[in-house]
Amino acid sequence: MSGPFRLNIGRRLARYLSAPIPGYEPFCTYDVPVLEAHLQPADILLVEGDTRISTAIKYLTQSTWSHSAFYAGDATGVFTDDGEPCPLVEAELAHGVIASPLSKYRAFNTRICRPVGLTVEDRDTVVKSMVDSIGLGYDLKHIFDLARYLLRTPPIPIRYRRRMLAFGSGDPSRAICSTLIAETFQSIRYPILPRVEKKKTVISKYHNRRLQISLYHYSVQEILHIRHHSLFTPRDFDVSPYFKVIKPTVETGFDYRKLRIEDSSEADAADASTQ
Repeated sequence: MSGPFRLNIGRRLARYLSAPIPGYEPFCTYDVPVLEAHLQPADILLVEGDTRISTAIKYLTQSTWSHSAFYAGDATGVFTDDGEPCPLVEAELAHGVIASPLSKYRAFNTRICRPVGLTVEDRDTVVKSMVDSIGLGYDLKHIFDLARYLLRTPPIPIRYRRRMLAFGSGDPSRAICSTLIAETFQSIRYPILPRVEKKKTVISKYHNRRLQISLYHYSVQEILHIRHHSLFTPRDFDVSPYFKVIKPTVETGFDYRKLRIEDSSEADAADASTQ
């Protein structure tokens, strides 16, 4: 199969998988000013996508989140044609690594995940690294990397699903968005969701000669084994013990007593009876 022919097929597959699926219904959306007020550089914005590939990723990861974007703030220096800033850095199937405006996801369910305890120096390092990655492309000649997502719910055993996401060329710009972000954080040795090994070490020993009994006192040490960046998914930032979930509604001082809530049970029952 010639290069131009493979590239043409890759482009067609990318357009097909990036097309939205009708019927997406968001439940928790935020206006751009609200997101802007609560996002900080190095934050991760998780998105529940509505495309064909999003459905496959959500199935394979057993998660709500199918996409992740890195918030770089003003560091991108990129604006839309209308003058709107593009503070998000993300890897897209059809366009590679790009800078995007926050308004792109105002109609989607989103979640903010913030790395805890990140030093100013390391924060600046990861921001610069992500901004420098803008322009990296997705190699559409790797058709298999795209074709594996043609089935929205592929019959893959649970233990192999994460591997299926990483299978292919291994280039972060050719995999799902989270691999590029994970590689950047790993470059400063910041953990996301490592495999934890608990290792026992003997710190003291007591031996009773008469009873011939030995008593040991152990110290348990946790050793973190860093996963390869290609194995990370958007879900991992959400469940990571090292990332804090930021919910704008709660951060602004939520008071349920001030909400205007209407009982819609009758309307729901009427809708159910007509189906």
